[in-house]
Amino acid sequence: MLTSIVVSIVKACTRFAIPTVLIALVLAVASSLYSARNFAINTDINTLISPDLDWRKRDNQFGAAFDRERTILAVIEAPTPELTTTASAALAKKLAGDSKNFEAIQPLGSGEFFEKNGLLFLPAEEVAKLTSQFASAAPLIEIMAGDPSIRGLTGALETGLAGVKRGQVKLDSTERPFNLIAQTVENALSKGSATFSWRELTSDKPLTDSDKRAFIEFKPILDFNALEPGKTATDAIRQAATELNLAGEYGARVRLTGPVPIANEEFATVQDGAIINGIGTVLVVLVILWMALHSAKIIFAVFVNLFIGLAITTAAGLMMVGSLNLLSIAFAVLFVGLGVDFGIQFSVRYRSERFKNDDLAQALATAAERSAVPLSLAAMATAAGFLCFLPTDYKGISELGKIAGAGMLIAFLTSITVLPALLKMLNPPGEMEPVGYAFLAPLDEFLEKHRVIIIVGTLLIATAGLPLLYFLKFDFNPINLRNSQVESIATFLDLRKDPNTGANAINVMTNSEA
Repeated sequence: MLTSIVVSIVKACTRFAIPTVLIALVLAVASSLYSARNFAINTDINTLISPDLDWRKRDNQFGAAFDRERTILAVIEAPTPELTTTASAALAKKLAGDSKNFEAIQPLGSGEFFEKNGLLFLPAEEVAKLTSQFASAAPLIEIMAGDPSIRGLTGALETGLAGVKRGQVKLDSTERPFNLIAQTVENALSKGSATFSWRELTSDKPLTDSDKRAFIEFKPILDFNALEPGKTATDAIRQAATELNLAGEYGARVRLTGPVPIANEEFATVQDGAIINGIGTVLVVLVILWMALHSAKIIFAVFVNLFIGLAITTAAGLMMVGSLNLLSIAFAVLFVGLGVDFGIQFSVRYRSERFKNDDLAQALATAAERSAVPLSLAAMATAAGFLCFLPTDYKGISELGKIAGAGMLIAFLTSITVLPALLKMLNPPGEMEPVGYAFLAPLDEFLEKHRVIIIVGTLLIATAGLPLLYFLKFDFNPINLRNSQVESIATFLDLRKDPNTGANAINVMTNSEA
């Protein structure tokens, strides 16, 4: 029954080849216009999973309260803490009024509150120790605060040496600050420039990288219809850093990380080499088609059929889901890769029948009869495989399955309607020799003759390899899927080395009395 239906369709389409092709082209053009007017892509990765799951509801609740997933973290680093603080303040001030790109800007760990209360974050014992040090160092602090220049520094040194002379300060305790000052002077004389940190001078420990690092958290305005939703905001931050000349004025480096920059750079990789990869894919498909079909007219027919099906599938997909997501957009690649296979199967069968019978219409009808069941089964099996994604709560996958499943059915229908009609119109020349590669015939004979040994040997090798599955390891870290060389990931990996940054942290929600 299936065979007779397919054969009847092919005969009708070849009998009315021109109307069939015209109707297909009209559908393709209409589908393309619909897709152009309604095309939308949602790059918000938070919508890829169903919001109805319990853990997802909690995640959305946390996101609504704290909005931690749509942030940009600017990491400012300079040779000294003072330069870092100044550069960070300048960047925050410049962007503070940019309501076009940012909802909020918050310097982390700095600002008026921390200037007044910062010491209270230390343990009580350390606060007591520091305040006692401040009391004993009051004369020096007064001098440096009143005149933070070389003259003030010289006066502070004189006061310190006077304390050593009176026995109030041990000479050994002055070694480190004197060395720091001497090194700064030597650098200024030899290199023409130098950096100096009062904080390092008054600290009893060397400064770490985290001491020379400041953070500004940005909440950008995102455009999820763009491939890089936060690109405008990240560009604004980099432009501001350039205009302020932070590198030249303060020796400061600004790096961006956080969910938004990481997503931006991940999405940007979609565009990297897209044209070259696209051209390469088309060339590979053409080579495969030529190896299988050996006819420019047949290849042209398969290509036209393929893109008619792709245009119709795109429109149908947009009708079904409204907007594509970062996973469902892959249906186009799947359609080309699998859809062209239907065309190859039908065309190769047609070539084989055309060699036996030079009558074009009869060869097409016989090809339909011989390929009806294999093509139908292939289409249904492939479509069923994609449609199995529908029950999952992973919305990105389920929508991909819906579009790709429908696409396989569309590819099958065009392969038994449009493709035969195109072949009838183009009327490719008959085949002069049997289809296939004669030089591979000995291999076919060998495989057929030793089929039992080959199958048993393959099963034995596969069985012997099963114990190795015990040693199989799975990397659950999604960061390792990303390019570690891009700025956002490299910065995150750098910050992760410092436990104080909280790069590896768990957010726990608790009840609030208020």
